[in-house]
Amino acid sequence: MPINQRLDREFDATSDLVIGEPEAQVKVVWYLDYNGARLRKNRTLVLDVLQRIRETGASVAIRPFGLDEISQTIARLATSAEQQGKFADFHLALIRHSGELTEQTAIQIASSVGLDIDQLRDSAAHDEVAAQVTEHREAVEAFGAEGPGLFIDKRRYDGVWDEDSVVEAIRRPWGFLVRETSQAFFSWAASAGMVLVLATVAALVAVNIGFHDQYEHLREMLIGVTVGNWAFELSAEQWINDGLMGVFFLIVGIEIKREIVDGELSTLSNAMLPILGAIGGMVVPAAIYAAINMGHDTVSGWGVPMATDIAFTLGLMALLGRRVPAALKVFVSALAIADDLGAILVIAIFYGEGFHLAPLLWAGGVLAVMFAMNIGRVYARAPYLILGALLWLLVHESGLHATLAGVLTALAIPSRRSGSMRGVAAQTSAVFESELATANHSSATIGGRSLRKLHSAIERLREPGYHLQHALEHWTNFLVLPLFAFFNMGIVVFGAPFHVTSPESLGVIVGLLIGKPLGIVAICWLAVKTGLAQLPSNVSWRQIVGAGCLAGVGFTMSIFIATAAFEEMQLQSVKLSVLIASTLSAILGMCILRRG
Repeated sequence: MPINQRLDREFDATSDLVIGEPEAQVKVVWYLDYNGARLRKNRTLVLDVLQRIRETGASVAIRPFGLDEISQTIARLATSAEQQGKFADFHLALIRHSGELTEQTAIQIASSVGLDIDQLRDSAAHDEVAAQVTEHREAVEAFGAEGPGLFIDKRRYDGVWDEDSVVEAIRRPWGFLVRETSQAFFSWAASAGMVLVLATVAALVAVNIGFHDQYEHLREMLIGVTVGNWAFELSAEQWINDGLMGVFFLIVGIEIKREIVDGELSTLSNAMLPILGAIGGMVVPAAIYAAINMGHDTVSGWGVPMATDIAFTLGLMALLGRRVPAALKVFVSALAIADDLGAILVIAIFYGEGFHLAPLLWAGGVLAVMFAMNIGRVYARAPYLILGALLWLLVHESGLHATLAGVLTALAIPSRRSGSMRGVAAQTSAVFESELATANHSSATIGGRSLRKLHSAIERLREPGYHLQHALEHWTNFLVLPLFAFFNMGIVVFGAPFHVTSPESLGVIVGLLIGKPLGIVAICWLAVKTGLAQLPSNVSWRQIVGAGCLAGVGFTMSIFIATAAFEEMQLQSVKLSVLIASTLSAILGMCILRRG
């Protein structure tokens, strides 16, 4: 049950229309439009759910509202019934009424439950009652509640609308609490960045308090697969950096493809500013690094300060809440996607390990099969994943960076327009109506064939890549990337031969901290001044500067490129430089954006 919105006005027994004991441990608030189409279609369900809620001993506050004049009038009549102590009876009678309600029908129902009609009309005409109903309507519109707006202990219930699921949410067994907490954490935009920070801190602490040898032993532990005389063996660090990070690049590839096909990068007018910003944010840091390291063997690390960590950048912006306009988040997201594409090309072209033709030719054959499946509109995801794993092995053996296979697999997965919501809604409605027509109400369960139809209909609503990303995204954010951070950030800080003025360290720090915002802001300013692009609405240049600074948080991608460009002590120095520069960039960007 994803719970993503909290109730602003708490349960109030003195002003709410309460059914049950006001002092009950669990408080439920239910916004109801008695004349709403969803309520009319689901009267039995609403009555059953209400009954089950009362059986749990929870206290229910009903808040009537209306979206049109007649519905508001009925809501005022229901609210006024409380003065005569008849609200519960009137409330249930309104729900049980079949068909659309009119004011006259509501008056007749009120009379049937023993309400004094004159007194009811007089009370409903008071400004206080009208203001209360209007407040309820505005609350529903602000929350965007779908159907009956049900809140359990101030949290909106977004789960399945059947009695058992609602009762479980009220009783809150420990399994439900774990699920609720984990879903709330995963849906928090900054959670992925927080887990990365914890993994980084864990690695730093481990190697600096006496566990350096054990840490290195874990990194270098060999893990392999043997089939007959054939064996494939890598260290734990290589499996993570080349293997699991391939899954990360698969997700990145899916995001890039979606943005190009049907996103912020799909039209030239929308894409121009973030693409130009990404180019400036890559070229200027790389040039600064190369200038500082010119004449040294460390010049090959020019790709390190080019990268932006999208998880950290967007997570930090999420922490600022409404201080960051939506248009700026869209701009930064598109810029980071374009930046990732540039980083992938740099890794594939400049940071491979030798070159072997035979495996590369076989990899080309596998990729050709995948694109043939794409052209043939094969939408099943399993064949692409199986061939993608084979492609990864062949790319690894060819000497190119193995993570390139993840991006190529993403490109091979077919795209298609999202399914028609009207068509899918009609189909699913027909399936349910057919099942309900033949089912015993007390034990209505859906058949396997119908369930497969529903699953296919839901799958059709989005493209195959979306479903694959949805299945893998949490594993990537909360397992793959933290493992990468832990296995790559075990840096000996105290007593290490680190010098901030060494060419590689200075190049990374200056490149990320100064080069990134300088490149992004300068090229964006030129593009706007020359008419090549337009500044997003409601976004100021100060905010562009702040976003540019946040883009200097290279972290994951910068460290990834560093592991391909450096070895041993130089690698340790560059990693520490990335950590320092990313931290300073985050602080500077947050301070600028907080001031607006």
